[in-house]
Parts: sequence; C-alpha cells; structure tokens
Amino acid sequence: MTATTTARVAAVQPRTARPPSRLRAWATRAPLLPALIFMIAVTQLPFVATLVISFLDWNALYPKERHFTGFGNYSQVLSTPELRKSVWTTILLTVTVVLVSLLLGLLLALLLDRRFRGRAAVRTMLIAPFLLVPVASALLWKHVLFNPEYGLFNGVLHWIGGDGAPQPDWISQMPLAAVEASLVWQWTPFMMLILLAGLQSRDPQLIEAARMDGAGDWQVFVHITLPHLRRYLELGVLLGSIYIVQNFDAVFTITSGGLGTANLPYTVYQTFYQAHENGLASAAGVLVVIGSIVIATFALRVVSSLFREEVSGA
Repeated sequence: MTATTTARVAAVQPRTARPPSRLRAWATRAPLLPALIFMIAVTQLPFVATLVISFLDWNALYPKERHFTGFGNYSQVLSTPELRKSVWTTILLTVTVVLVSLLLGLLLALLLDRRFRGRAAVRTMLIAPFLLVPVASALLWKHVLFNPEYGLFNGVLHWIGGDGAPQPDWISQMPLAAVEASLVWQWTPFMMLILLAGLQSRDPQLIEAARMDGAGDWQVFVHITLPHLRRYLELGVLLGSIYIVQNFDAVFTITSGGLGTANLPYTVYQTFYQAHENGLASAAGVLVVIGSIVIATFALRVVSSLFREEVSGA
C-alpha cells in the first residue's frame, strides 16, 4: 500500500472526536460538586446570613422594631466598655496560652527527641490531654483540681502544711489564670507534636559535624536547632491562635464568663442568647471570623513555605 492510498483510507475513516478541554474539566470536577454544594450550604450561607443580620438593629424580643443600622453594631462592639474588655481578654488569653504552651511543648519535644527507656509510653501519656473533649478537660480542671473542698491542689497543700495550710478558692481568686492553665494543659501536646516533627527532620550529619568542631549542646540548639525550628514554631503559634481566639468551652465551663474572663466568643453567646441582641451578636461574631481568617491566611503561608522547604531539601 502506497503512501497516497494510506492517506485516502485515513481520510475515509471517521475520526474520534475528542471532548473539549472545558468539558473534560467539568467531568473531572463533577464528583466534587456534591461536597462543594454541601460545604457552601453549611458554612457560607450561614455566614452570609450572619453578615446581613450584623447590619440590622434587631432585638429578638421586639422583632417589629427591626431596622437597618449600617455599621452601628460594629461601632458599638468596638466602643462599648464590656465588649472592648472582652476583646482585650481574648487577646490576653490567646497570647498567654499560645506562648506558654509553645515553650512547654518545646521542652517536652527536646525530651522526647532523646532515646530512653519507656519513651513510647511517655509520649502516649503526654499526647492524652489533647485527645480529650474540651468540655471534659475544663470539667476535670474545675472539679478535680481547682475545687476548694476536695480538689487535688488543695489536697496537696493540706498534705504538705497540715490543718494550717491555706485552702484557696483558685477559680474565684485567679479566674483568668485558671482558664489559661486548663487551655495550656490541653494545647501543650499539640505544640509538642509539631516541634517534635521539626526536631526529627534535622540533618544528623550537620549536627555531627558541629559536634566534631567542638560545639556543645547549647551552641547546637541556638545555632542549628532553633533556626531549623523557626517555621514549626510559627506554625504552632498560628494554629494555636486560631483555636484559642475562638475558644468557648473553657470559659463557659470553668467561670461562666464571670470574674473578668468573658472573651469575645462568650460575649457573642451572652449577647445572643441572654440579651437577644441578634444584630450586635452577629457583628461580634463577624469580627471573630475576620480575625480567624487573617490568622489562617498567615498559617497557610507558613505551611506552604514549610512544604516548599521540605521538597527542596529532599
């Protein structure tokens, strides 16, 4: 068969039409559409409704007096002393819990990075607080540890000092510290796991070379380990901040928002369910979401840069 005949036969045979690229793309994405629709219905539509309500002066006890108020609710959130105090409490709670849990997590990660007998069991026990339900963790601290009559802390004081030992009411005397202690106990394992992963990704040859040059443990930690852990420290700070900013369980369970411990999420709950101010509560909730989105944006950038460094190092 000559080349001319082959070309004629090919021209006669029908060609299989390839689907357009846009059609192929939609066919690939089609299985994801139900999940996307569900996510929009569950997350985005309620947020849009909350955003709309935040521009309304709407008290549930007087529904007929509802009217548009613009940014009045946001102005009230930022100007009312109680709400401003809740914003400051949220910042103070977040900074304290994140920094303390990060420091303790670093110390525990350095401990678990060494080989010793029973390391697996110790690691499992240290992770356990993070696996508890947040409400259960707060109840444990409130009743088992802080209770002035039968709590563990006062029991230890009585065992050490006898009948004359002080028996403080921990929650009423140091309420914010009580909430912070519960959250630090719960979030230290999370920081420990992140930093332990960073420690175990170090180049052992680099550490060995530094020790051969006469570097001690402190010099290795300052000049090699700490710079290597910078991204992991940033990731722990950002992910921890996202959670603590939105924390509600510990404040509600331990102090019920009293004694100056009401953070912004609890204030949103109190404004909505007790004062029935739907518009004001929605405005405060939108501010919480905006703050969380800002923190999450930085967290995603840190994670992306961390993955790029891991890929380039590999």
